[in-house]
Amino acid sequence: MDITIRRARDEELDGIGELTARVYLGDGLLDFGDSDPYLATLRDARRRAAEAELLVAADAASDEVLGAVAFAVYGGAYAELARPGEGEFRMLAVRPESRRRGAAEALVRACLDRARALGLRRIVISSQQSMTAAHRLYARLGFVRAPERDWSPIAGTEIALWAFTVEL
Repeated sequence: MDITIRRARDEELDGIGELTARVYLGDGLLDFGDSDPYLATLRDARRRAAEAELLVAADAASDEVLGAVAFAVYGGAYAELARPGEGEFRMLAVRPESRRRGAAEALVRACLDRARALGLRRIVISSQQSMTAAHRLYARLGFVRAPERDWSPIAGTEIALWAFTVEL
């Protein structure tokens, strides 16, 4: 594999925030486009790195950041769905020009490994219904739909996030 998974470095955080925001915008994942209030959260990789584990997939030769993900555990600031004994990951983003190299899968596998190392029994994640490529990846890695844990991040709206879980 020509990808290395590691913790994000301080000097990379602003770029990771912009990468994440650009990916979500470019892939049409923000319901309110450029004016979506979630953009500020996506751009704030410094906070993610301080309050969760911010992992990057880097090119093994150049060390260029190809993608990133935030891993969180129950009780942490970035855990939205996790219950005791569970972890989750959020804001998985890979540069469009770096896709199909295995970066997303490597990042998800790193989250699974991290959860196992912490003795967690399950990972739970949220995903937009339109993220079909991500759903295929999650299924290949053993995730199953958990419709009883679906939720809306903005109360009173039609925005619904699907939940997936994997037993460790």
